[in-house]
Order: sequence, then C-alpha cells, then structure tokens
Amino acid sequence: MTELTIAIGQMDSKIMDKEYNLHKAEALLDQTRGKADVICYPELFTTGYNFGLIGDAFYELAETIPGPTVERLAKKAGTYGTAIIGTIVEKDGNQDGVLYDTTFVINEKGEYVGKYRKAHLYPTEHQYFRSGSDFPIFEIWGVKAGIAICYDHAFGEMFRVLALKGAQVIFIPSVIPKDFEYLLDLRTRARAQDNQIFTVAVNRVGSEAGIVYCGNSKIVNPRGDVICEAGDEEEVATATIDLCEIARERKQEMSLRSRRPELYGSLTH
Repeated sequence: MTELTIAIGQMDSKIMDKEYNLHKAEALLDQTRGKADVICYPELFTTGYNFGLIGDAFYELAETIPGPTVERLAKKAGTYGTAIIGTIVEKDGNQDGVLYDTTFVINEKGEYVGKYRKAHLYPTEHQYFRSGSDFPIFEIWGVKAGIAICYDHAFGEMFRVLALKGAQVIFIPSVIPKDFEYLLDLRTRARAQDNQIFTVAVNRVGSEAGIVYCGNSKIVNPRGDVICEAGDEEEVATATIDLCEIARERKQEMSLRSRRPELYGSLTH
C-alpha cells in the first residue's frame, strides 16, 4: 500500500464518563463513513486527563487491553474497514493496582493487534501510572506504524528507534494545553523531518478545571511540512499520505544512512 488516508479524531472528553466519551468517539468515526483507512483519538479519550479531579477513580475507570473498549470499537473497525488507534487507562491483568497510560491498535479487519505503554511519563503521571519499556511496531493496511504518547514527543531518541525499526508513520495522541501549541507544532515537525517519516499529532480540545486544551492536531510529511491541521474545536480532519515520499526524502538527504552510532553509544546513557 503506497497511500493511507488518516483521520484525526480531535475531541473533547467528559471527565470520568466512559459511555459518553465512547459514544462521541463512535460518532466521529461515523463521520468518516468508512472513507478513512485509520482514525486516531487523543490521549485518555474515554476518561479525561485531570489528575486532581479524577484521582483514585482511575483505578475504577481502568480496564484491561484487550477489554470492553477495544471489543466495542473493534466491531466498528471491522464494519467500516477502518483501523482505530486509541489511548486509555490500562489495568494490568496480572498485577493488582498497576496502571498504564496505554495505546491500543485495532486493524482494518477489526482485529486487536497490540498495545504501547507510555514510556516517558510526565512528572505528575508517576503518581498513578507505571512506565512502559518497549517501542513496538504495528501493521495496519500493510503500513508500519509506531506510537508515541504526548510527553514521549520530547524524546527524539525514541522516534529514531521507531524509524530504525521501520516505522513509516508515528501517531502521537496527546493532551496538550493552550500556550504550548508551539511545542506541539515544533516537535511534530521536527520528529518527522529528523527521521523522514510521517507524524500524526492528535490532541484534545475542551477544558477540565480551568485547563484548556489547544487542539491544533496535525499531519506532517517527511520534509517537515504540515499537510493537514485542525483548529481548536472538535472535528475530524483527514488527509491522504503518499508513503513513497519517505524514499524520495531519504534519497535527497541520507541522514539515517549517515549516522555514526559508534560515536553516540557512550553519550546516550
């Protein structure tokens, strides 16, 4: 597959109301009418994010992956032929009281294909979440996709690892507030151009306890150009990417092939 049509499901979330939020996510998917190959939602789209408001309720809101949310959305994915990427609070099925900020991936056939647990936790997140320790690659429509969640965005090393593992597109679900739009824009574009891949930042809108989320979700090509951008309201923004651009850019500037890892090893620990 040389082209992939990506839908950004930029949405607000009602705090601690999973049913309401899932219904809204399904409504955004319905808007694509099966015309998108994949849709991605913001970080913690089923619960909201504010730790002060949610607190210990995270333990009640958490679920296993796969679990009820994945099973429900998988039916929609299979019906529309649209892969779904979503980030929720995961309950570890083997360890009581262990939670993760986790992205699940459902393919275009409605099959659960795997998950990524956020590796770089923002300082306040350590109170409830445990860090993940792996950077998996997922296949949707024959395309190799990686995941980075919000604060992961700040760690270029992670994106380089994913690119070296073959990622062609990296999805970045986030909850970035207003006044930090510049970081969303800068990092999404830099991570794409650094590695000559596509990046897809999917950020939340709306507000919780006075914190307003900025939206401004975007799709960036391997040159670092923004090819699709949402505003600061709920919407579904779509764009079709040409995966052949990756090879063209890497032929133009062979930065991955010019790496000298023998110089970096002792500096990255």
